[in-house]
Amino acid sequence: MKKTLYRYIFNEIPPPFLVGMVTFTFVLLMGRFLRLAEMVVEKGVPFTDVLRMVSYLLPSFWLFTIPMALLLSILLAFGRLSGDSEVTAMKSCGISLYGLLPPPLLFSALATLGCLWVTIYAVPWGNSSFKKLMMDIAQSSAGVSIKEKVFNNAFPDMVIYADGLDAKAQNMTGVIVHDERDPKTPTTIFAATGSLFSDPRSHSMEFQLKNGSIHRSEEGAGYRMVQFQEYILRVALTDPAPKGPKKASEMTIEELRHPPAGAPKKDVLARRLELHSRLALPFSCIVFTFVGVPLGIQNRRSGKASGFSLSIAVILCYYIALSGFDTLGEKSILPPLLSGWGPNLLFLLGGGYLFMKTSAEEPLPLTALYQRAKEAVQARVPKGAKG
Repeated sequence: MKKTLYRYIFNEIPPPFLVGMVTFTFVLLMGRFLRLAEMVVEKGVPFTDVLRMVSYLLPSFWLFTIPMALLLSILLAFGRLSGDSEVTAMKSCGISLYGLLPPPLLFSALATLGCLWVTIYAVPWGNSSFKKLMMDIAQSSAGVSIKEKVFNNAFPDMVIYADGLDAKAQNMTGVIVHDERDPKTPTTIFAATGSLFSDPRSHSMEFQLKNGSIHRSEEGAGYRMVQFQEYILRVALTDPAPKGPKKASEMTIEELRHPPAGAPKKDVLARRLELHSRLALPFSCIVFTFVGVPLGIQNRRSGKASGFSLSIAVILCYYIALSGFDTLGEKSILPPLLSGWGPNLLFLLGGGYLFMKTSAEEPLPLTALYQRAKEAVQARVPKGAKG
């Protein structure tokens, strides 16, 4: 009988989990959609490259959306079971609240394993692939974004105009280049013809201009004009592998675990904080199970909309605690271990308290406060409508 019951409870969780994954991932992607659309429309980046960029960004989003979707699915699943009085029926058969815990715990363990795989393998792969693709796009789309008879700002601090353009051969006629990379010596170049070439090794673009003149204004030297038959203008692009030290957020787990000998204490601390933060976040899936089951049972009559808003409230509180503990760790007030795992411990204790209250069939203070606030709002709505 228990196997059938556990299978029945377990099957309630995956559908809202998938809905939550899609919803939360889409919400996080919305912040990037405007920039991605701009790359397609203004920079001429192929749509297939934009899809690749999205695929490389997904692992970093999944690290957050998996725990969020898990909490939502447990709240909705147990809210539905409680709302249809199925939890009451199970209790009448001698099954306690603790007896209902194995199915959601099993699902949360699977979600934790998936989240660990994401943080150990998928996120570093996605970050490095995204950087490489962005560099390739920067080299290819700079020339594509130049349009004839339009003043183009494809490069920083430069405006380029071409009276005629052969997009395939990247040959231009009637070229004007206004260069303000050095504010003290703004330069304007006129050329009869020009070509655009990319140099992947030096991460730069080259303008090969022919039959033109350079007009430059220098402070203290006045105006100067130089005519040329051939002139090469090199524009440096952003290097995908900067010479400076890697950020802790960009390192793999192995790099975080084994800092180089003689590394500064500040660097070692940053690596330790990042390591424990990355490992602790997947285990929030198990923590959210202990929080979600009692909240879902208490939230029996409020419907799916309330379950969604409740999950957002719990997640918001969790990430506020996460940010607070991280700040305490950065200031060396707490050791990295406690800074990374502190939010999980705090919410695990809160989940245990919720479990005991719900198991004893006592109303939660937060639920009672929410219900009173809801009744107060509903009481005022008719008065406002009449007025």
